[in-house]
Amino acid sequence: MADAYAHDLLHPQSWRAARGYANGVMARGALIFLGGQIGWNAQQVFETDDFIGQVDQCLANICALLKEAEAGPQHLVRLTWYLTDKRDYLQNLPRIGQVYRAHMGRNFPAMAMVEVSALIEARAKVEIEATAVLPD
Repeated sequence: MADAYAHDLLHPQSWRAARGYANGVMARGALIFLGGQIGWNAQQVFETDDFIGQVDQCLANICALLKEAEAGPQHLVRLTWYLTDKRDYLQNLPRIGQVYRAHMGRNFPAMAMVEVSALIEARAKVEIEATAVLPD
């Protein structure tokens, strides 16, 4: 797996520090686009309806896909989270941080979060899509 970062974070000096995400990323290399990952396992079975459990599985799925490209979390440049209830996220920030760091380490790409009325899979509470750049 390649270890080098393929990107630089974009952060104007006069801006307040971003916490847990990057405001912008500049990258060069092979692009890796991951479709939205939900909280089911490799057999497309939900093992839990717990929000944190589903976040954990989403992030594990992203890492498994990155590994297929000989990449890792350090190559992520963008994550977009779709939540069915933003309160699940806001009420569980410390636990989400623990689960996130367990999979992603201290890699914080540009991120956006959107609350949606529903996801295609009825049991899904979160869906995360990702973009990574593997250095040339």
